[in-house]
Amino acid sequence: MFETIYSSAVTPAQFFTMAAAALISGFIYAWIMSFRVRSSKRFFIAAALIPFVSAAVITFVNGNIGMGVAIGGAFTLIRFRSAQGSSDEIAAILIAMASGIAFGMGYIAYGIMILLCLALMFTVLGSLPVFTHKKTNTDKLLRITIPEDLEYSDMFTDIFARFLYSSENVGVKTTAMGSMFRLSYKIRLKDPDDEKAFIDLLRTRNGNLEISVLPYPENESQL
Repeated sequence: MFETIYSSAVTPAQFFTMAAAALISGFIYAWIMSFRVRSSKRFFIAAALIPFVSAAVITFVNGNIGMGVAIGGAFTLIRFRSAQGSSDEIAAILIAMASGIAFGMGYIAYGIMILLCLALMFTVLGSLPVFTHKKTNTDKLLRITIPEDLEYSDMFTDIFARFLYSSENVGVKTTAMGSMFRLSYKIRLKDPDDEKAFIDLLRTRNGNLEISVLPYPENESQL
């Protein structure tokens, strides 16, 4: 059961057996991961297909060092043309690629075990209250809208010093046809229970315009 299905020369029957196993288990893997990883539909389609794509590459390289280096270069180009993903997305892709290597070498049972067992482990560990602490302060994304005529450099310094452990300006953009500015800060509150008091005090400075406090995104391209 755990032996490779490939002989010295890969036959069409062996290849299609591998393809069927990789595609079926890949789609089951993507379905299981969808309960844990929050991402787009296209990401899960890609995660489902990666085991077969990786397996096909390994199968056709088949010990050819020159071809392996060329394909590695092609994958590098694809990596640099792709947006950086979250830690969950990166883990999901690495699991899919690892199983693809096993499928590509003909170890069908190992490939299925890698996909399904790690998907279940990923889901179970993600749902358990381990490595989480209720009182631990986490980074937040603070967005403040102000009129264009306000000087914002030191406008909130005293409020930040009172309520925050740290603050970092991560972006400024115009909004409302250029009549307002939207400031974005990466912040960490001293006490999460003071969030409302913090926002109320900021409202006295920005003329009661829009203020939002959001979870800080893992992917900073979402700012």
